[in-house]
Amino acid sequence: MDLPFDGGISRFFADSAPNAVRDAIDGGKKNQILNPDYPYAKRMSRNAYEDELDALQIELVRLQAWARTTGERIVVVFEGRDVAGKGGTISRFRENLNPRHARVVALSKPTEVETGQWYFQRYIDHMPSAGEIVLFDRSWYNRGVVEHVFEFCTPEAREKWFGQVGTFENMLVDEGIKLFKIWLNVGQATQLKRFLDREADLLKQWKLSWIDVEGLNRWDAYTKAIDETITRTHTVAAPWTIVRSDDKRRARLNVIRSVLTTLDYAGRDNTRLGDIDPLVAGGPDLWHG
Repeated sequence: MDLPFDGGISRFFADSAPNAVRDAIDGGKKNQILNPDYPYAKRMSRNAYEDELDALQIELVRLQAWARTTGERIVVVFEGRDVAGKGGTISRFRENLNPRHARVVALSKPTEVETGQWYFQRYIDHMPSAGEIVLFDRSWYNRGVVEHVFEFCTPEAREKWFGQVGTFENMLVDEGIKLFKIWLNVGQATQLKRFLDREADLLKQWKLSWIDVEGLNRWDAYTKAIDETITRTHTVAAPWTIVRSDDKRRARLNVIRSVLTTLDYAGRDNTRLGDIDPLVAGGPDLWHG
């Protein structure tokens, strides 16, 4: 099987990657974190991770049971740079929940009909009913970042979106929906290494797209768009939780904790929850571009 784009990721690494990024990847050792700004030098051990994950997944089951009993509606929005770990985190969040009442929403490119609708309209159709948990794998925040970086929308359309997104989210919260916004962030070397691994894996090449390759050349544009989006959409009613995901294991645990510790669900066992690591998860002050 040919590599996607005839080895586009590998060519970027050889020809265009910054020297510091290339050196970090070439010199990286097993379990080493490639991002020098990450607070830990090595990723969390598998045994410790699995023990903590098991405990948190029991709490997630209790959360779902509480939501079913009380009719609570929960929405978790997962955003972040490409290969930041959104899909894997969502999988661990959902794997022991009843799939009838815990849905993943990963919308594709808008159809011709959807393009002619109000921007938020197609997302409203996927909001939870009583007792449901909905996990958005990317969301209405496409307009703030990806569509802007690739000029899929006009500056005027993006500015209009900024003017409406706060009101839209306030409406969800006023309706009683528990809304969580998670931004997963990775360093440039970590991102490129994950892309190289994906390109080399025949079972994962389907996850790549031309946007992934082109996006590698637009790191700075993404950084600027993300910074503006987080700054302008972090509100009291709908705050952002930033999770540094150079270590996927720590990221997954802290994402789940960030949701569970906020909700006073029946049977909550604080000894199982543990504490959120403030070096890995927190507010926009944790955003480092």
